[in-house]
Amino acid sequence: MTEELDFLGQDSDGGSEEVVLTPAELIERLEQAWMNEKFAPELLESKPEIVECVMEQLEHMEENLRRAKREDLKVNIHQMEMERIRYVLSSYLRCRLMKIEKFFPHVLEKEKTRPEGEPSSLSPEELAFAREFMVNTETYLKNVALKHMPPNLQKVDLFRAVPKPDLDSYVFLRVRERQENILVEPDTDEQRDYVIDLEKDSQHLIRYKTIAPLVASGAVQLI
Repeated sequence: MTEELDFLGQDSDGGSEEVVLTPAELIERLEQAWMNEKFAPELLESKPEIVECVMEQLEHMEENLRRAKREDLKVNIHQMEMERIRYVLSSYLRCRLMKIEKFFPHVLEKEKTRPEGEPSSLSPEELAFAREFMVNTETYLKNVALKHMPPNLQKVDLFRAVPKPDLDSYVFLRVRERQENILVEPDTDEQRDYVIDLEKDSQHLIRYKTIAPLVASGAVQLI
């Protein structure tokens, strides 16, 4: 895998920017997105371009393997690498679907109130899934329980009933780009806010809400 791939990313102004990546760089971005999604308490920005490019790359690798000689040792190595990539990709997508199911009212509300130009947390397919999941949940609750209850109790506010992502939970991270003057909120009312610097390649245990923008920008990597 040595050819380069065209990848549409987000520039600093929120527009589309074409980035040329090698297959190794593409897989690295997939793994970064996977780790961040796995350890972040909230649903992160959707990465449909990465998913699409990885799927195309897997198809390309399969085509190369079909043309390769079976006795070539490289065939087995490439097959194992393909299975590893498939695992990471499927785990990433499953993790996102689990979060959508867990926080669906809040995910849909965030998408509804998202400012124009801000990256979406949902791909078009995920948005359709979240909407369908909410409709099915409301229908199930109505048919199984609510219709048998007094009229004044036949409505349920799913936005209030379903817990929000815990942005105050603590996460481990590795710093990819040095950051200065990061404001850290205190754990108790008796303490004051304080400022820290994050040195490149250093590792920290810190409240997610404090570094959420750095996760989104790629300056830190959750581990």
